Amino acid sequence: MLSTAGAPLAGPAVAADSSPFASLLQGLWQKLGGKRLPDGIAAANGRIEADQILVSAKFPGRVAEVLVQEGETVDAGQVIARLDVTELEAQLAGGNAQVRRAETAIASAEAAIQQRESELALAKQELDRAAQLKDKGFGTQQTLDLKQSTLNVATAALNAARASLDDAKAAADVARAEVARISSQIDDSVLKAPRRGRVEYKLVQTGEVVAAGAPIVTLLDLGSVYMTVFVPAKVAGVLKLGGPARIVLDPAPDYVVPATVSFVAGSAQFTPKTVETSDEREKLMFRVKLSIAPDLLRHYEDYVKTGVRGVAYLAVDPALTWPPELAVKLPQ
Repeated sequence: MLSTAGAPLAGPAVAADSSPFASLLQGLWQKLGGKRLPDGIAAANGRIEADQILVSAKFPGRVAEVLVQEGETVDAGQVIARLDVTELEAQLAGGNAQVRRAETAIASAEAAIQQRESELALAKQELDRAAQLKDKGFGTQQTLDLKQSTLNVATAALNAARASLDDAKAAADVARAEVARISSQIDDSVLKAPRRGRVEYKLVQTGEVVAAGAPIVTLLDLGSVYMTVFVPAKVAGVLKLGGPARIVLDPAPDYVVPATVSFVAGSAQFTPKTVETSDEREKLMFRVKLSIAPDLLRHYEDYVKTGVRGVAYLAVDPALTWPPELAVKLPQ
């Protein structure tokens, strides 16, 4: 739904539209003070939209409290709702107890290693003495064999103690990982706003039980507000991403809001019949998104309302100079 008027542009020509909607747009233009839609400007109607954010529960549970109301503006990181964590806190206490038990086992294993190392050192000394006595003729082979056996037992005991230490450390790592997992679940039970936005819908009340992934609150991202319009292929083909545009809203026709072309669809939204005539090709409409600068949105965010309809004026001529009627004019 688009209208242009005036002389053909350099490059692809944009013809005037004689449809009833063109007459409507021309009427709106005249209300702005213009006598005719200027050369190089295309017009299309649309509505204000904003990115929607679902703040959802990561895990199932009971909602302990919802801290926001519909229409309230929240900052990034602000707490939206809390889930009940009584069971998780009990699991966390048990996990911390397992960590302490594992740490005690580590200390016991380290003490056992010191004891086994001392026993091994003594066994080596006794074996050396037995070997020296035998060499001098004061010892027997039986005594030497007994000392060798004692050394072998001490070595095996030390290896077992070291294995016990490794096992205790692994158990401690498992216990700490479980504590970290439960702590993460407790943190995720506090639902926070990922961005600054306005609460559109409060979907859950305090005390309700929700499933994993269930949305709690719907936010409108106040930093990503745009108007979606549909234009024919002859206009979409000459639009430049980042190119300028103007938005005039129906409830506030005295103001002109600056915007930029941030998206042009790569395929037509309305598909004609297989056999196309020249007239049918005009039915190919492409979705175009006109974004409003985040800094401007932040300054006027109290005025931002989705669903408000209006008319967008797009510069299809790169050398266009906006007429006075479309000069930026914002509330003071």
